[in-house]
Amino acid sequence: MRDTKESRLLLVLLIAVAFALITVDIRGGEESPVDGARQAAATVFGPIENGVSSAVDPVGNAISAIRDSGDRHDRLARLEQENAALKAKLGSDDRGRSRLAQLDKMLKIAGEGQYGIKGAQVIGIGAAQGFSWTVTLDVGADDGIERDMTVLNGDGLVGRVTTVGPSSSTVLLASDPDFTVGTRMENGDELGFASGQGDRPLRVELLNGKAEVKKGDRLVTFGSQGDKPFVPGVPVGVVSRVDPSGGDLTRTLYVTPYVSFTKLDIVGVVVQAPKKDPRDTVLPDKPKPTPTPTVTVTVTPSGQAPADGQFQPEQ
Repeated sequence: MRDTKESRLLLVLLIAVAFALITVDIRGGEESPVDGARQAAATVFGPIENGVSSAVDPVGNAISAIRDSGDRHDRLARLEQENAALKAKLGSDDRGRSRLAQLDKMLKIAGEGQYGIKGAQVIGIGAAQGFSWTVTLDVGADDGIERDMTVLNGDGLVGRVTTVGPSSSTVLLASDPDFTVGTRMENGDELGFASGQGDRPLRVELLNGKAEVKKGDRLVTFGSQGDKPFVPGVPVGVVSRVDPSGGDLTRTLYVTPYVSFTKLDIVGVVVQAPKKDPRDTVLPDKPKPTPTPTVTVTVTPSGQAPADGQFQPEQ
């Protein structure tokens, strides 16, 4: 449009009309005479705005994912360095080699489950905490440890962090009578709750009273909301006994834990949860049945032996 007197007059008129409509709209509130026009405009332009938003959101999500991935990679790299330092600290004598083997086994579990773990050593048992089944670790808040983090070792679930100091932390063991963890049966979705019983097998109450369970079945942690206090997929134990189903709402199992709670030394605190549930991938390989040896005996009669049905008298 050319800059003429007519165009300037038209522009001033349009501005005046616009201000008049704004004034009428504000004073009219919900009964504004332009409310219908506004709703029509929303109907027309709303899908366009949503489409633009949908187009932009994946880009923002991708950028966020890349940023999170970088942070995760940096944190995991730092954990690897710290765990390597722990390896060097353990030494090379017989006890050190045993502890290195424990650490390697634990790091294998961490890799299979994609858990970011902080390696630690057990430096005390629970006498200071009364009669609870607890242990004290040599890592604390200064090492990134927080309350309600999962603790595992190379065999499976150890417990959860209950108290944290600057350089040490206390772990409530899965064998403690006050300990409870949600579980899931291997190769299925049967859920339950496992409770500690001291030096006896864990007691598990399955939510499905008619669930088909047998001796030798295995369980893993189900996981908690926000991955605290438990991350999913950590091996718990093997079913050793199943109570008969009596038509109750739940079914009781007894589970031998993978972890020997009286022989704890090297453990790992899960400071980085997996991005997805590892399901059953962290469970150890099932032991192969040992074949029963068969022995074939071949008897060759001697030349002086009596034939079948004959009796040779003594000389």
